[in-house]
Amino acid sequence: MKALRTVLDKIHPIFAKGGPLEMAYPMYEALDTFLYTPGEVAKGATHVRDAIDLKRMMITVVMALVPVTLFGMWNVGYIANTAMEQAAAVGVSVEQDWHYAIHDGMGFGHDPKNIVDNFVLGAIHFLPIYIVCMFVGGHIELVFSVLRGHEINEGFLVTGLLFPLTLPASIPLWQVAVGIAFGVIVAKEVFGGTGRNFLNVALTSRAFLYFAYAGQISGERVWTAVDGFSGATALGRMAAAPAGTKAVDALSTINYTVGPAAGEQANWTGSITWTDAFLGTIQGCIGETSALLCIVGALILIATGVGSWKIMAGVVAGVTATSFLMMGVNSGTNPMFSVSPLWHLVVGGLAFGLVFMATDPVSASMTETGKWVYGGLIGFMTVLIRVVNPAYPEGIMLAILFGNVFAPLIDYFVVQLNVRRRMARYATT
Repeated sequence: MKALRTVLDKIHPIFAKGGPLEMAYPMYEALDTFLYTPGEVAKGATHVRDAIDLKRMMITVVMALVPVTLFGMWNVGYIANTAMEQAAAVGVSVEQDWHYAIHDGMGFGHDPKNIVDNFVLGAIHFLPIYIVCMFVGGHIELVFSVLRGHEINEGFLVTGLLFPLTLPASIPLWQVAVGIAFGVIVAKEVFGGTGRNFLNVALTSRAFLYFAYAGQISGERVWTAVDGFSGATALGRMAAAPAGTKAVDALSTINYTVGPAAGEQANWTGSITWTDAFLGTIQGCIGETSALLCIVGALILIATGVGSWKIMAGVVAGVTATSFLMMGVNSGTNPMFSVSPLWHLVVGGLAFGLVFMATDPVSASMTETGKWVYGGLIGFMTVLIRVVNPAYPEGIMLAILFGNVFAPLIDYFVVQLNVRRRMARYATT
């Protein structure tokens, strides 16, 4: 490592100001600070020293995302292998793409009970999405850094992992590239880069795909990476429950189909329990299904001081209060009014969103009181969208983006209230 440090120090003048490769300094600086701690320190008579910096903060978030990422890859393979097993049981031939050609070429079968088999198949689906996201988004950040002459921030390490985890495994790779390009440019770089964006970049990217290419990111045919598969997610099934019934009761019978639309198909019936939803062995976006592992990630973020427990608690409080309010209204025509807080917290991407998205330190509220209000607003809006708007049963994505827009206003009012309180306290007659 000392030899590498010597090499980097020797080539530093080439990239420094006045050097022949001055414009490429962000690339050199990114490599240097990735391998070693920054060589510059704060200067001046008064400054604050802290062991945490942007690189350590972002690496901590990435580490907190590791459990849901690994589980997400396993679950993608588990759900796909389960569908393939059902098709094979009745002799239905399912067309396979290049993912399965690689998987089968490695000598694996389609056994959902084989942990390694599931993980490998899931990794073959997830890694290309992740690589495309990092390649496209990373190069866009590189271009803006070179043009503006500032360093390449580590913030994209988190965005580049969060965005793929919010997508279904069957998403076309070109849409991954378009989505991350839109998010990085429109939600981040046009406002000045890392630390100046008021919207969460990963969620902005996903929202763009949702409204621009809804057919590949919603419906019943996109959640399992098997051609010809059809089956509703937990939230989708609950939202489609018959009037006059409880939405949760609809989860006891879910119809699944796999096979060519014009040919013989395999049909079977399954169910989803609260435990299934909590553990995450259900359909959904790659990294959003397991509430249990989202809790693990939350503990890591809270213990390291990177994620705000007040925002997380505020979201949970908002979800709980709004859910009980909706249950009290007890609509006779909308089954979603009957969904309890325990179910809201484990289905869909709510757990993932409140832990990793709502706590984004750039787009969230900064004041301590504002964090409670901000989290409560997100929780309220999530349940409101899920219950009142059956056309969009998820809710957490739009709720967080809505909270991002109002975060500066929330902080403004909190600061003004503090100012007025102090003025009243020290007023003289």
